[in-house]
Amino acid sequence: MFTPERLVLARKRRRMTLAALARKCGISPQSLTAYENHRRVPTAETLSSLAEALRFPLSFFAAPPAPDMHPEACSFRAPSKMSAAERDSALSSGAIAATLNVWLEERFALPKPDVPTYPECHPTPEDAAELVRGHWGLGEAPAPNMVHLLEAHGVRVFSLAPDCLDADAFSTTRHGTPYVFLNTRKTGERGRFDAAHELGHLVLHSGYESPRGPEAEAAADAFASAFLMPRSGILAQQLHDASVERILSAKRRWQVSAMALTYRLRTMKLLSEWRYHDTAKQLAQMGYRKGEPNSEMVRESSQLLAKVFEALRPRMSVTEIAAAMDIAPEELNQFVFGLIPVGYQGGGELSAPVRPTLSVVR
Repeated sequence: MFTPERLVLARKRRRMTLAALARKCGISPQSLTAYENHRRVPTAETLSSLAEALRFPLSFFAAPPAPDMHPEACSFRAPSKMSAAERDSALSSGAIAATLNVWLEERFALPKPDVPTYPECHPTPEDAAELVRGHWGLGEAPAPNMVHLLEAHGVRVFSLAPDCLDADAFSTTRHGTPYVFLNTRKTGERGRFDAAHELGHLVLHSGYESPRGPEAEAAADAFASAFLMPRSGILAQQLHDASVERILSAKRRWQVSAMALTYRLRTMKLLSEWRYHDTAKQLAQMGYRKGEPNSEMVRESSQLLAKVFEALRPRMSVTEIAAAMDIAPEELNQFVFGLIPVGYQGGGELSAPVRPTLSVVR
């Protein structure tokens, strides 16, 4: 048995063009095109060569087609710096992760989607962030662990494979289920902003508005800023004309980057243009433009997946779980925040104010 869509998926996941795969396997590009277009079926020997070159088990190419991740239905964080190959590799990672989600939903009662959208009133990003905070009962306090929060409200959150270097994050909705994919290379503070940014896309650009383009990215940034740093909470801290030292102290409360908080103060007119640029310059000189020096914040990880693997552990080995996905355990680990095969410390905090319920479907 052979599924042409799986060959396309594997090739794009490995960032290989038809010509590159042809050179590696000694197969003509014309034959590869015929395999991918349903016109020919590779021999067992040819399929073995393809599987070896693409580093996937033979069973991967016989499995049903993976869930589609259409580029036009996905919102990428900072899409302008991505090449087509990088985008396709990230989308392929997402398709494999979505396959895992389908498998899990057949075995567990996962949280139902609860991400509000507002197609009738078209709120501003600021207003939408306030509405979602109210809907989720967050009040004016700092947002809790963003990965846990999204999972508790039915968003399926997966990590992007480490080789997706230029894909900061992306999100999409498939058959009513929202997905967020996060790159784990960033600092904890910037990872939280990425998660809130993708939530902004799910809220603002789901179904009735295109999620692409600079305008949509700016709107998602504005949503993330307002969601993580609510206006009333920031005003209560009395940060008007805040010094650099005051900003560095306040950023720890809101668990955001120093630059993000500084920009938020500017948009709220708590910093003048001159004061904003002077503060940003000082922070850049201190290393805060590219990172968060001396930050003790740990990168947030998945609580839901940790619970799933803990529940599965007595009944299935890691190898068996990966085999059910028709991938290697190492490949699986790339999509689940490194939560397998041994420990369940994914580099994130395992406590959350809202804990999703999880039960095995008998």
